[in-house]
Amino acid sequence: MTANDNLFVALRDAFPSDRDRVAIETTGDTPLYYRWNDLDRATARIANLLQGLDLPAGSRVAAHVDKSVEALMLYLAVLRAGFTYLPLNPAYKAGELGHFIQDAEPAVVVCAGANFGWVSKLAFTSGVAHVFTLNTDRTGSLLERASFQPDTHEPAVRAASDLAVILYTSGTTGRSKGAMLTHGNMLSNARTLKEYWAWQPDDVLVHALPIFHIHGLFVACHGALLNGSRMIWFDRFEPGPVRARFADATVFMGVPTMYVRLLADPALTPEACRAMRLFVSGSAPLLAETFREWQARTGHTILERYGMSETVMQTSNPYEGERRAGTVGHPLPGVDLRIASPDADSGNGGIEVRGPNVFAGYWRLPEKTKEEFTADGWFRTGDVGRFDSDGYLHIVGRAKDLVISGGFNVYPAEVEATIDELPGVAESAVIGVPHPDFGEAVVAVLVPRAGATLDGDTIVNAVKTRLAGFKVPKRVFVVDELPRNAMGKVQKKALRDQHQHLFKA
Repeated sequence: MTANDNLFVALRDAFPSDRDRVAIETTGDTPLYYRWNDLDRATARIANLLQGLDLPAGSRVAAHVDKSVEALMLYLAVLRAGFTYLPLNPAYKAGELGHFIQDAEPAVVVCAGANFGWVSKLAFTSGVAHVFTLNTDRTGSLLERASFQPDTHEPAVRAASDLAVILYTSGTTGRSKGAMLTHGNMLSNARTLKEYWAWQPDDVLVHALPIFHIHGLFVACHGALLNGSRMIWFDRFEPGPVRARFADATVFMGVPTMYVRLLADPALTPEACRAMRLFVSGSAPLLAETFREWQARTGHTILERYGMSETVMQTSNPYEGERRAGTVGHPLPGVDLRIASPDADSGNGGIEVRGPNVFAGYWRLPEKTKEEFTADGWFRTGDVGRFDSDGYLHIVGRAKDLVISGGFNVYPAEVEATIDELPGVAESAVIGVPHPDFGEAVVAVLVPRAGATLDGDTIVNAVKTRLAGFKVPKRVFVVDELPRNAMGKVQKKALRDQHQHLFKA
């Protein structure tokens, strides 16, 4: 019998023996309760629908949908059917979505019903064969069509090296690249974290993250599913309601912004967190101030870890042992991490990693893939860091100009290109500066064309119509010229230094 390394099989094998137990509980005025058996049967129906479309082997299924349990089921069904999942931020506008569709060439696109008009036009123009809708109220053509399918399905046989997900990331050029993650990449990482974070049989996860990137979809969902743990499901993060459910849960995963907003809730007390076992933070740097205030307010110490689209998780502060503010802990078991060409004085250097978690390369970019790996097989993360004397990793910056705001990646070149197209703008530079809520805030510095007068609010409003909200600058400055070096390159470090205290109280 052929071994099946399909990630879905491993997740389903971990479901509790009592399949009538609640797997996911939604929140809101009318909570819904999904049993483990519901997850199995619903993903079978969707997988049967997808397989019935006679898609070519290796087809991509793109999801541009809002967070819902059914959206999670779609992801699991794509794995189950043996296709490749392409999660996309539902905030993306037409120009952004068009690139992903043209580059990944999905055979299926699933979108919110409200967006069907423009998404379907974009998809069909690009040669997509099938477009379905999926809404947060359990309606849409995907579920309607799937309801006629059998509720049993034999998962497709996949090898650990087979592609499971394409997760788009980017570089300094702003041109998005698809990181190819295999079934083996994600399963090995999920199993490692299950042990490293000491998941318990009675754990309950408060899930308030988006599910279009690694933190919410892979680290959180895989962790709960692989442990057979119930999830308390929030469609969006709201501090008060989330804090209230800590009394019914044991694990919470969030980005620094969430912790800052929870700290603003006067009802956050040790008593409110009495049932909790573990708070995890990632996707952006956690300020030491937030780390210490959380300890003082709740009696719990946040566990900060380090991951990226190409590697899932690669380091973590310990579950047992000291969790240090301003560090991301040690390399995970089975993961090797090194500092390349460390500076003689500071010890800072490029962070490189290898292990079963490291992706298979960039989608249809073999030369770029080769460029990002060393001759001896280590992946260059693009981050700069150092180890302290106790082996804790400190990330001190990024080799690229990536901005992480509220846990979301913002690529300056993309925002700059959008701003530069606006009337009266000669050129722009987009940077990230420290922000107490978002970790980093997007700031734009503009040079006007001769005779033009630029208004910051007008610029912001124009960008809002073209890009997702998290990419929109929080502040805009108009200057006569941008600082440059002798080679004519804009000195963004000088701009960051100039504005680093912009959002400090």
